[in-house]
Amino acid sequence: MNTRGFTLIEMLVALAIFAMISAAAVAVMAYAADNQGVVRARMERLGEFQRARSLLRTDLGQAATRRVRNGDGSPARRAFVAGQPGHGPLLGFVRRGWANPDADPRASMRYVEYRLADGRLERSSRPALDGAGTDAPQQLLSGIRAASIRYRYRGRWLSGWPGGGGDLPEAIELDLDIEALGRIRQTFLLPGGEA
Repeated sequence: MNTRGFTLIEMLVALAIFAMISAAAVAVMAYAADNQGVVRARMERLGEFQRARSLLRTDLGQAATRRVRNGDGSPARRAFVAGQPGHGPLLGFVRRGWANPDADPRASMRYVEYRLADGRLERSSRPALDGAGTDAPQQLLSGIRAASIRYRYRGRWLSGWPGGGGDLPEAIELDLDIEALGRIRQTFLLPGGEA
C-alpha cells in the first residue's frame, strides 16, 4: 500500500494561506467592533437629544400665560421670559399639566426654566409657583457648540422676544449645533397665548 502525505512545501503554503485568512478575519472583526462602538455612542447621543427635545416640546405645548411672583414677592413683568443663549434664562414660563397622583396640596401648574450653560442645556423648576427659587438644574443635553433662538409673534419671526406681560409666542425656533450630531433646527408650537 502506497500512502503519500503532504510535503513540507505544501504544508508551509497551506499554513501561509491560513495565516493570511486569519489575519484578514481579525482585521474585519476589529473593524466591526470599532464600528459598533461608534454606532453605540452615536445612538446614545441621539437618545439624549430626543429626550431633551421631547421634554422641551411637552413643556412648551403646556405653556400658560400666568405671571409668577419673585422671591421678594414682587410680580414678574412677563408671563414668558425669553433670552438669548448665554445671557440668563433661555426660556422661563409656567406650564400646565403637572401631574399630582397623590393629591398633594399644590397647584397643577409649574414654573420651568431652560438655560444654556457651558455647552449644556439645563432645565430647572420651582417647588412652588410664587416666591420660590428654582431647584438644582437637570442637565438635558451636552456638547452644544452654538445656539440661536427665534420667536414667532403676530405672524412674524423675530430674533428677540417683544411680547407683552401676558403674551406667549406662537412658535419658537431653536437652532443648535451639537457635537456628533451637527446643526439641528427645531420648531416648537405653543398654545397661542390662551389663558
